[in-house]
Amino acid sequence: MKAVLFDLDGTLLDTAPDFIVVLNQLRQQEQLPPLPDETIRGTVSNGSRALITLGFNIAEGDPAFPELLQRLLDLYLAHLAEKTTTFPGIENLLDNLVENNLPWGIVTNKPELYTTPLMEAFTHLPPASAIICPDHVSKSKPDPEPLFLACSQIGCTPAEAVYIGDHKRDIIAGQKAGMPTIACGYGYIDSTDNPADWGADHLVNSADEIWPLLQQHYF
Repeated sequence: MKAVLFDLDGTLLDTAPDFIVVLNQLRQQEQLPPLPDETIRGTVSNGSRALITLGFNIAEGDPAFPELLQRLLDLYLAHLAEKTTTFPGIENLLDNLVENNLPWGIVTNKPELYTTPLMEAFTHLPPASAIICPDHVSKSKPDPEPLFLACSQIGCTPAEAVYIGDHKRDIIAGQKAGMPTIACGYGYIDSTDNPADWGADHLVNSADEIWPLLQQHYF
């Protein structure tokens, strides 16, 4: 292995606390009571549109949907990284990768508008060798194109990289790219979903498990 690639929300960073705040702020503006934290948390990896559907029980075709979505995104941008943290074990994992001269990167479906300032708030982390957002490709995950671009920027083949994510589409993208995959059971898993069913090569329930797993199987 020559590189380790991560999904962002629910894998590398715990961004759910900020999404919980802003979705409930938006609900408050609409005279609705707050939703439970865990209800919102399980939906974060499905993106902002899914949060609007969750928060207001409307589908994308609803006339009110676009305005609510934009208001949510504006709120999120204004409160970016206020409560977001790395998941326990991630910082040690990145330090281990750097100490062993192994590049790491991010492949996310989060637009660059939010990804760039979010990562700039984590200046204490070692710099990523590639950060791929939907803006940089023609097709997002589960298509493998973003993973191919990350490998190209890092200078490795897809078979020489591991992809780590907390959503089935991450595992599908990794498999389509020909990469070993690790599913994160600690991420934003919907109550109706089971990471053990995604077909990943490995399943971890804590980021602390990732470095020993990588050492055992790939380095």
